[in-house]
Formats: sequence, C-alpha cells, structure tokens
Amino acid sequence: MPGGRCTPACPRVSCAGSCATARPPGPRRRIRCRHPGRRRRRAGAVARGRAVARRDTAGARLRPVRERLAVRPDVPAARLPGENLAHCWDRIPPADRERLVAGIGEALAVLHSLDPGPLKDVLGPGGWGAFLDRRRECAVKQQRAHGLPAAWSRQIPEFLDSVPLPRAPRRSLLHTEVMRRHVLVDPDGWRLTGLFDFEPAMVGDQAYDFVAVGLFVPRGEPSLLARLATAYDRTFAPDELLAYALLHVYSNLPWYLRELCVPAEGTLPALAEAWFGTGLRAPTMPPGRMPHAW
Repeated sequence: MPGGRCTPACPRVSCAGSCATARPPGPRRRIRCRHPGRRRRRAGAVARGRAVARRDTAGARLRPVRERLAVRPDVPAARLPGENLAHCWDRIPPADRERLVAGIGEALAVLHSLDPGPLKDVLGPGGWGAFLDRRRECAVKQQRAHGLPAAWSRQIPEFLDSVPLPRAPRRSLLHTEVMRRHVLVDPDGWRLTGLFDFEPAMVGDQAYDFVAVGLFVPRGEPSLLARLATAYDRTFAPDELLAYALLHVYSNLPWYLRELCVPAEGTLPALAEAWFGTGLRAPTMPPGRMPHAW
C-alpha cells in the first residue's frame, strides 16, 4: 500500500507495506505489518480488543484489560466503570445528588490544579485574550445561526461589553464540557467513578469550565450550584459565567433556553442570575416557554 500503512496497526506514517514491525500497547503482544493480500489475523485480534491495555494510576506500566473493546489497536483504552449520571439522575435521592455534585466540584478543583505546561504545545487556544476577541467577533452570528430570536441576540454586544473578562488569567487545564452525560457513577452507594470526553479540552480561565457545569449539572438549581462551588472552594459572578457561555466554542443559547427555565424579564442579566446564581432566582417560566416580550 504505497504512501499509506500496510495495516491499521502500523505506527509508521509512510509505511510502504514492507516489513515494519509494530509494538502495540499491551503485555508482549506484537503485530507484524503484512503485505497487501496476506492474512491479518493477529491485527484483527487486537482491533477486536484482545490486546487492549490500560495504564495504571502512576502511568508507569501497562496491564491487560479483559473487556473486549472495538478500539484502535495502537491506543491504550479501557472502559470506565459506572453508570452515566444523565441516565440515572432521576433515581438518585436528593442527599446523594448533593454529594455527587460536591464530588464534581472537588474533581474540577483537582483538574484545575494540574500544571498545564506539558500540554502547552498540544492544547489551544494560545493567547486567551486573542481567543476572547475571536469569539466576540462571531458571538451574535453564531447564536443567530442556531435560531436565536432578535429579542435576545441584540442584547449580546452590550452585555459582553459590560462584563470584564480576564485577558491573561491563571492558566488551567480545562475539560470545557463537564456535564451529567460525561460523568459516571456507581449506583451502589452513588459515588463518582469517572469523568470522560476530554476531546475539547483546552488551557485557559477556570471560569470557562463552569459554563457546562452550571448549565448541565445543577440545571438552574441554585442550591446544587452553591454546593458545587463550595466544594470547588470558589464562586464566580453569574454575569461572568453567562458571558463565557455566550463566548463558548460550542455555545448554543437557543438550546439552553429550551432546556432550562427562562426569566420572565427576558434579559441577559436576569438569565445570568437564573442559571448561574447561587441565591434567590428571578421569577421563571417552565423550560421552552418564551417571555411575553417575544
């Protein structure tokens, strides 16, 4: 296979199908690159997950995983234990919900305490101030493309101008999409077992990570957000979090309006307090309802 890889497992970008031997992750398992037309039974075995491996907590060695996972043979992988929090939330008693939310806050605190230096050449967005400028330029256009009515979109420029955001914040490793569906829990005792989907991770301001957290973990319940913030040991101004929500790479305000309660005032400051406040909320209407001003 000139110009390509002779098997999916071959790590050589320019393998010409000649005879390279690949060492996939796993305990003494080898895959030999085959010429086109030869049998690839061993490569297929790894692709079906027979040689899947997992790093221990220290990352110093690999150990086999018995589960069969359909993954790339050259990537260490394992299935995290637990049930998706989004699927079991309605079954969780209120006291256990508060404990899980606190655990998410503690996990975020640990994540943000890590040194992002080793990933500076891997994760974006580079200069935080320049990133905010780029996001501001397309903020209104992005929301209109999602179908945001003019009653909301015309408020965005003035609201963003009124909220000072740091242009050179303390650099932290951000998940950017911490929400119920990316958290795993053990139903036996309701404890956290995993946080996954780091694909959109970046390095930047810690408050940016609280956009998804505030919207999709407490989902407008101020007591739960207060519990999470207490466990994280820091609170952020509601206006700051809504500004980041509007500037988020995957921001979709019309979707948020459908999923969460909408303040009767129909203003962005009221929306910030309703979604990201930890005290009394403004009067709200059921999700999906539009303010009378519309």
